[in-house]
Amino acid sequence: MTTIGATPTIDVRRAADRFRSEFGWLDSKHSFSFGHHQDPANTHHGLLLVNNDDIVDPGTGFETHPHRDMEIVTWVLEGSLVHQDSTGNNGVIYPGLAQRMSAGRGIMHSEKNDSWRLGGDVHRDPVHFVQMWVVPDEAGITPGYEQLEIDAELLSGGLVTVASGMPEHADHAAIRIRNSYAALHAARLAPGQSVTLPDAPFLHLFVPRGAVTLEGSGPLATGDAVRFTATGGQRVTATEPAEILVWEMHATVQL
Repeated sequence: MTTIGATPTIDVRRAADRFRSEFGWLDSKHSFSFGHHQDPANTHHGLLLVNNDDIVDPGTGFETHPHRDMEIVTWVLEGSLVHQDSTGNNGVIYPGLAQRMSAGRGIMHSEKNDSWRLGGDVHRDPVHFVQMWVVPDEAGITPGYEQLEIDAELLSGGLVTVASGMPEHADHAAIRIRNSYAALHAARLAPGQSVTLPDAPFLHLFVPRGAVTLEGSGPLATGDAVRFTATGGQRVTATEPAEILVWEMHATVQL
């Protein structure tokens, strides 16, 4: 992990240009190389290695599988996702709930969209979520899990810190990640509402739903992303109801 100087750049990545994996039960779009989709020129940005935009059919999901030495943040947009892991943690992740799993020296977990019954009716809705991976400060840490409801904070319309390991967020980050150079922020914006992006060596802006305009770069639609290097401070304004996810990163990895 390094902190380096760089030339200011703003790199817009359109939704249609993402890698895509379709398995019947899963529609997954990858911002970076993932699984059998590999591009040596597109492995990460800053500390962010994975930004997967997933839709999982009801009654299906990811069976138990391993992870190691990764901080994994899951953000649900619609529906609910059931998490279980080998350390005994389990929970239901839904919109407005921040969730982090530290894989550390090794963890097994599953993530499923379970159908449920209410009053005799079967509710069968897909779950739509974004899963993001950043590297931890050090390898081999003790695995961990944390989740916290932040729906009320999102009503402000401003950028809300979802997860952070940065010292300056110690008193107000929703959940902690084991990387002292990274923070994830989110905002739900009504048409006309704006937020200002932080200044950082590396930023990653993702629009999981809705539409916005980025100052100096123009319109961004659902699924579009922007990779900022050595710049920040631009305004993001919603042109329709929108949600944005912003990674603020003060270091990068050399893969």
